[in-house]
Amino acid sequence: MTNLADRYSDIKAQIEALTLQLDAVKKEIKATGREQIVGDRAIVTVGLSERTSLDTKLAKALLTPEQVAACSKVALIETLYVKRIEWTDELVKTK
Repeated sequence: MTNLADRYSDIKAQIEALTLQLDAVKKEIKATGREQIVGDRAIVTVGLSERTSLDTKLAKALLTPEQVAACSKVALIETLYVKRIEWTDELVKTK
């Protein structure tokens, strides 16, 4: 399965690098103050929305433990962890 591990790690590293570039471009777009930017191949529209979130710390302080349990959901989350391997003549290093 080493091949799959290497492919996964390589693609993840590429995505991380591209995400940094994308975040920088997003920052530039927002800094223009324009609602829409039209290019040759794309139109980018900047939207503004309001989000409401629940303060779970406050909710737990106001509700009984039973009420909190009744409102809680349990989910199994599967996560992949990646360590890059750097091979040298003397030893193996992980990053």
